[in-house]
Amino acid sequence: MDFGKKNRLSRVIKSDGRCFFLPIDHGYFLGPTQSLEKPAETIAPLLPYCDALFVTRGVLRSCVDPADPTPIILRISGGPSVVGKDLADESITTSIEEVIRLNASAVGISIFVGSDYEHQTILNLAKTVDQCEKYGIPVMAVTAVGKETEKRKARYLALSCRIAAEMGATVVKTYWCRDFDKVVDSCPVPIVMAGGPKCETELEVFEFVHDGLEKGAIGVNLGRNVWQNPHPVAVARALQAVIHNNATPKEAYELFKELKNK
Repeated sequence: MDFGKKNRLSRVIKSDGRCFFLPIDHGYFLGPTQSLEKPAETIAPLLPYCDALFVTRGVLRSCVDPADPTPIILRISGGPSVVGKDLADESITTSIEEVIRLNASAVGISIFVGSDYEHQTILNLAKTVDQCEKYGIPVMAVTAVGKETEKRKARYLALSCRIAAEMGATVVKTYWCRDFDKVVDSCPVPIVMAGGPKCETELEVFEFVHDGLEKGAIGVNLGRNVWQNPHPVAVARALQAVIHNNATPKEAYELFKELKNK
């Protein structure tokens, strides 16, 4: 790995080898979803507590202060919407020149293994890796799953993560699941956990994050379980404690309760 790629990766993955990515890219297929109606207002108080922001170029330009030091992971795939025929029918939406122009530290792109667009989206990833390698830009592959909850199982996720790694992804984002160690152990590149649908309780969030870290994930890419919470900053700070300070779920929950009342 050359200097540029190592340098960019060190911005988003901290010196302890862990990371907390905050995704606010949901609008690219959901539109103005709950708590992201005004992205700038949602983002501002959370930026000090995340290690990188996962965002589209439009929201980056219009809602993020260019002087803010938080590293950017740029979402570069998309196309279909939640009201369209198939969310998996994604294409590359952002050029490598735009990635460089916006000074992104990394890019993120979805693959839909097992869908009708499996071949298309895996090739999107492979071509993106080719382009990004020329300029030392890390690529995060997102093992995307639509509404098919049965696909959020270790066998499917291990398959998807391994394919993403084989295509050259620097980091893979996937869902936590039972037997999560089977997913991590079969993927030769680092894994970050996705949040998925909003959890019922804050403790539930801290428990699955702690379990995933114990089983080998390097961090999380959590959005809705943070900014859809009535106390998003308290959740973010408690997650930082789990990820970077090895807090237990119970300790994180106690911290959350303390912070939410301030």
